[in-house]
Amino acid sequence: MSTAAQVAALAAMSPAGSNTVPRDTTAANVPWYIWTGVVGVTSATIGGAWDVAWHRSIGRDSFWTPAHLMIQLCAVLAAVVGLWLVYQCTFAQNSPLRAASVSIFGLRAPLGVFLAGWGGLAMLTSAPFDNWWHNAYGLDVKIVSPPHTLLILGIRAVSLGVFFLILATMNRAATEGQSSFSTLQKLLLYLGGLTVGGQMFFLQEYTWDVMLHQTRAYIAIGIAIPVALAVIAQASRFRWAATVATGIYMCFIVSEILIFPLVHAEPKLGPVYNVVTHLIPAKFPVLLVVPAIALDLLWRRTKSWKMWQIALVSGIVFVAVLVAVEWPFGSFLLSKASENRFFGTMYFDYNSRPDGPDRMRQFFHPAYGLPLYLGLLQATVYAAVSTWIGLLFGRWMRGVQR
Repeated sequence: MSTAAQVAALAAMSPAGSNTVPRDTTAANVPWYIWTGVVGVTSATIGGAWDVAWHRSIGRDSFWTPAHLMIQLCAVLAAVVGLWLVYQCTFAQNSPLRAASVSIFGLRAPLGVFLAGWGGLAMLTSAPFDNWWHNAYGLDVKIVSPPHTLLILGIRAVSLGVFFLILATMNRAATEGQSSFSTLQKLLLYLGGLTVGGQMFFLQEYTWDVMLHQTRAYIAIGIAIPVALAVIAQASRFRWAATVATGIYMCFIVSEILIFPLVHAEPKLGPVYNVVTHLIPAKFPVLLVVPAIALDLLWRRTKSWKMWQIALVSGIVFVAVLVAVEWPFGSFLLSKASENRFFGTMYFDYNSRPDGPDRMRQFFHPAYGLPLYLGLLQATVYAAVSTWIGLLFGRWMRGVQR
């Protein structure tokens, strides 16, 4: 199908009664503020991965590390975009962007700006909070500490805000038959991939390779991932949206495994239980692309079903396929065969104890029998509910134009 025909078809799919925003002069090309927002989210994603590697390889030596600065650059860029759009929509009466804005507390801007603004404020607030936390309690024993949680939620809010900016512009492009639709759709899918990566970043303490025979790994994934995949699929209207998003997540992590060990690093804090000479990358990514392919195929064949039916079957398919591929793959990751530069299972933190499950390559408290089946049933229920929320929210997002 040609681009023009695709845009016309998507325009016909727009919900009845949705507001058509007058054409503006920036719509022919992707606006600069969308590119800036995407760069900001990318910077935070790379900075977050770099920061975890820094902690695992060097330790927490200073706030003013390149990784922290890359993370906070996201908040700065979000502030630049937000302030410019608020000014244009609130005070520039003749701005074509004003028609594509909403009013909150007397200020006008696209909806995504207000979401990104809260996220940027949360990110900046997390910086002194994190410094205070380390001064009061010492080193982190968990990634998900209160200041890190505030930071991650802030990044997610900025990402969602940029997602809304792209989506509103894309929906207007579809309604008005503009050629920028294809580029905006690609940006939306790319940002969706970073969103999946962000969700998995928050879950990495539950999805460590030695945890992959515990049910809580699949429960956590069942809660966090189907909702993101359903939103991305519905909002982007692309038939392979879930596959593309999870593929981007996997490529990002594999790139980290291949690149980070090339960078010299050594511990500056103790105790050191494992000699480290380079940055320690993330664990190999969970094979989310396989259940994502299954969901994309399922959703193409169930368009006429009721939403609760799609969600129920999607939850069953997602967990079943994920367990079928990840359970044996988890065993492979703990084997000698995975100790190479691609899978990267021979890299360990400087404070990794020689007798710990990670270094011993043993599953930590694996589940068996009835607890295993009950846990996977629980994961299936959560995945179905997560999918239902994602489908509902994603379908609503198709009508967003502001």
